[in-house]
Amino acid sequence: MLTSRLRAHAICGAGLIAAAAILAGNVLVHPVSYAQSESGVIAESLRNRIEAAGVPPKLTVGDERIHASKALPAFYERRGYKPAWSANGAPLPHADRLINAIRGADREGLRAADYHLGRVESIVGRIRAAAIDGREPSPGLLVDLDLLLTDAFMIYGSHLLVGRVNPETIDPEWVANRRDVDMAMVLQRAVDSDGIEVELSKLLPPQPGYGRLKDALARYEDIEERGGWPSIREGDKLQVGERDSRVEILRTRLLATGDLEAAQNDGGDEFDEPLEQAVIKFQGRHGLDPDGVVGPATLAALNATVAQRLGQIETNLERWRWLPQDLGMRHILVNIANFELDVVENDRIAISMRAIVGRDYRRTPVFSDRMTYIVLSPYWNVPPGIAANDIIPAARKDPQYLASKNIKVFQGWGADAKAVAPGAVDWSAVSARGSGYRFRQDPGPTNALGRVKFMFPNKFNVYLHDTPSAELFEKTERAFSSGCIRIEKPIELAEYVLTNDSKWTRDTITSQIQKWKEHTVPLAEPIPVHLLYWTAWADEDGAVHFRRDIYGRDRKIEDALERAAPKS
Repeated sequence: MLTSRLRAHAICGAGLIAAAAILAGNVLVHPVSYAQSESGVIAESLRNRIEAAGVPPKLTVGDERIHASKALPAFYERRGYKPAWSANGAPLPHADRLINAIRGADREGLRAADYHLGRVESIVGRIRAAAIDGREPSPGLLVDLDLLLTDAFMIYGSHLLVGRVNPETIDPEWVANRRDVDMAMVLQRAVDSDGIEVELSKLLPPQPGYGRLKDALARYEDIEERGGWPSIREGDKLQVGERDSRVEILRTRLLATGDLEAAQNDGGDEFDEPLEQAVIKFQGRHGLDPDGVVGPATLAALNATVAQRLGQIETNLERWRWLPQDLGMRHILVNIANFELDVVENDRIAISMRAIVGRDYRRTPVFSDRMTYIVLSPYWNVPPGIAANDIIPAARKDPQYLASKNIKVFQGWGADAKAVAPGAVDWSAVSARGSGYRFRQDPGPTNALGRVKFMFPNKFNVYLHDTPSAELFEKTERAFSSGCIRIEKPIELAEYVLTNDSKWTRDTITSQIQKWKEHTVPLAEPIPVHLLYWTAWADEDGAVHFRRDIYGRDRKIEDALERAAPKS
């Protein structure tokens, strides 16, 4: 609606119509007709504000920057600069719906303040206060509201879709599978259908694991609001049968997270069997040795604050937003931080097994790819880095090392490479980096890759494989490899990935392996493989699990989330 001053001019002086100008925000827009509708006035103001901001536009509303520098202009251009969030001088219902959605951003582990919430609420309050007083808001105020709400939807939607930070900017060992949509089109659908909440929900990771972890966030926030849990002072180990004043504090701590049920708590200072079972449950959720004894590692996990656990949950919600939209109806998922591989079918775990991942200085990267073939009784072509750091130094110390490991030596590369007798080489005189020698371990029981390797070609040259060192799977933390993933049940996994090929059964697989001759088998249907790094997740029963950050990746993400500004 036109202001009273403009309406009076329209009545008293039709000849002045073409000379009128409206100050919209900080920009004086072109003259408009007093007969033009309020929507047209705001549309003209929006166009002028965007055009005056340059390419790409550098728009501000007061001291707040408009971040969606590409999607926002595209949105308004497509709709002829018609305002999206107000009509007849008042905010539309879907403006309130967006404001309410942003107020709930913390439920996704995000920050409402990143989406202009304070400024938007102030403007809406001014507009509604003016209406109560019988005044009409200035077009400039309505333009400010439109720009802020459009930017808020696009930035919030972008954060739901791909996260607040780009992992590849903080960790070169992390490859994001960033989803992509036309955010201007998404917003137009939301406005047309009055479906703000529906369109925003479509941007969320669709996997059940995200929703379960979001529920866990709410539970731990509730624990924080109730005061968190107490810290247990250091001392001797606590175990069943002992009496200690710290036992009462331990009970309170385990009650807070539901590991100890109220009905099983007698409140005393004796470490009884129900308390032991509660400790075992806690240890299982934290990847600790489930011995029921509160030793140094368990005590450290117990004394992590609720704020630290909330930080872990928010960090891992962010990691969910970096995943592909579709993980695959059946897929292989390796949680590096949990040292575990799961085969997932229709969102349920079909096979689970322990895994061994890279040492801290040879970290297993995070990425997704497709398994396309497996190799039975594989050769191990030793990577140059391992040759330089491990093989050549070992050969210098022990002249029989290469023969004992059934490792062949070649000079040169390709088909013309010549075999060299290991004993004929003076390894003490060979430069590790510029040796010119290539090493290959033949198939056999001692082969470093074991009986099977599972290939999903990638730039990191990482794959899954068997290992002759099966005793390492008994360790609680299993970071012993050079970057690839060793798996506990290779024959079971081979049988699974070859399910659609009738030629290969468990018997034919093991029979072929025992020939100790390399044999490649293509998969009838490629299987997605996701190497992930989750230090917090919730299982199907709602239990919340935490793991030690073995590579120190959480801190980098938490720091980035703390300082990250909304994306442009």
